[in-house]
Amino acid sequence: MKGLILSGGSGTGLRPITHTSAKQLVPVANKPILFYGIEAMAAAGITDIAIVIAPGTGADVRAAVGDGSRFGVGITWIVQSEPLGLAHCVRLARSFLADDDFVMYLGDNMLEQGLGDLVERFRAERSVPLEPKPKPKPDSVGPDPHRPKPVAARILLAEVEDPQRFGVAELSATGEVVRLVEKPAEPPSELALVGVYLFSPEIHEAAAAIEPSGRGELEITDAIGWLIDNGRRVVHEVLDGWWMDTGKKDPLLACNRLILDTISRRVEGEVDGSSRLEGSVVIEAGAMLVNSTIRGPVVIGTGTRIVDSHVGSYCSLGPDCTVTASRIDNSVVLAGASVTGVEHLTDSLVGRHSRVGPGAGRPGSLRLLVGDHCQVELR
Repeated sequence: MKGLILSGGSGTGLRPITHTSAKQLVPVANKPILFYGIEAMAAAGITDIAIVIAPGTGADVRAAVGDGSRFGVGITWIVQSEPLGLAHCVRLARSFLADDDFVMYLGDNMLEQGLGDLVERFRAERSVPLEPKPKPKPDSVGPDPHRPKPVAARILLAEVEDPQRFGVAELSATGEVVRLVEKPAEPPSELALVGVYLFSPEIHEAAAAIEPSGRGELEITDAIGWLIDNGRRVVHEVLDGWWMDTGKKDPLLACNRLILDTISRRVEGEVDGSSRLEGSVVIEAGAMLVNSTIRGPVVIGTGTRIVDSHVGSYCSLGPDCTVTASRIDNSVVLAGASVTGVEHLTDSLVGRHSRVGPGAGRPGSLRLLVGDHCQVELR
């Protein structure tokens, strides 16, 4: 079985950070989101993986992932020149996938459930031979309804409060998938498609048969619908555990909290005698704490320096950051950023090499340099 990870897209929900970097490289607990997907595939025994990238951010993704050896996998790179849909990615990957079953994984999704059980179930379903079709009686018409359909796809679903934002599944009274709708105004259910799909090679015929949607994209929901309409069997299961689409700030911070809740204490950096560590804290080698309090769960990257500050729960500070005379919690701070003289920074995502702190203006004044699509809240 092969793997297909989609790591394109413009990342509009995380702008301005994604103006200069791929959304899949934004870190959660100091690890790029994309790496969790690669590791999940490797843990499931999938070692031949293609990653679909966009022209603008593809070079950064390639540099971050490398040849895949650190994950124990091999990587093939596929460039999608325009965002023409998930089924278009399947078309682009046709030669790589050949006639193998594969897992397709959206690179900005995070889920608690691993891929191992999903993969094993699909392999078992695909290996069961079909019962031989009995010879039809002379007066019979149409296919035998008792003959089992081949399993062409397994999809993962999760119950959501806002199904209008997702591809949504409609199930029959017996639990069969009968229809999929992309971002419906009137959803047929609250069961959204999680960004993990297991496909047989039959999906290639489906992807080739469909036309672009009203959004101008080749929708994977249409391709799966084609399988259903053409007698293929699509099975499903409802997600066990949490799932996050990390394409916006608040879900990304929520995902950061969930991952940090799983960490164990590890202190390899330098902590002076006037500093205090509480709870599950990871201090990477090369980090330095001076007269500061760290209340976990928190991850502090290598080379980061924290002076006269309080870093509260659910913070991830990337490498080479600086926090001075500040209080910060429930935030993700990316590499090289600095926070200075801030009374309380919370619920924030701070981009690489950004500076947060007072300016040289009049006391009580505020000076901002804000990029496109930003949000500023003053309290």
